[in-house]
Amino acid sequence: MNSQCYTVAMDLGVCQLRNFSISFLSSVLGKESASVRLDNSSSGASVVAIDNKIEQAMDLVKSHLMYAVREEVEVLKEQIKELIERNTQLEQENNLLKTLASPEQMAQFQAQVQTGSPTGNAQPPVPPPTGTTQALPSSQSSGTSA
Repeated sequence: MNSQCYTVAMDLGVCQLRNFSISFLSSVLGKESASVRLDNSSSGASVVAIDNKIEQAMDLVKSHLMYAVREEVEVLKEQIKELIERNTQLEQENNLLKTLASPEQMAQFQAQVQTGSPTGNAQPPVPPPTGTTQALPSSQSSGTSA
């Protein structure tokens, strides 16, 4: 094998593929056509032509892979952007719910978190004590607006 095949990893792949192609062709053509060799002594033009075809094929595969990877990166960037937006929205919603929750509800929630019990099986919320009103956000207020 020529030492010039090892300059970069892609060249190593091309060199290995060329060796495979030549050995395969030699086995298919039989013993009488054993003139197919890596050295350029017998048919240098055909070896160069094979090398060129292999390099073109490798370049085509490489360009297709690079295109697919770039496309996937763009999709993943968009998903990351959407997830960041959703996370921000949920954090704002969580903060709003924390400010609207009564101390009793917060204490009940903290107890559930510490015991590890799921929130779906939680006890019904503690009603606010009589005589006090709980503030509702402006979009949920029951008053009429003019």
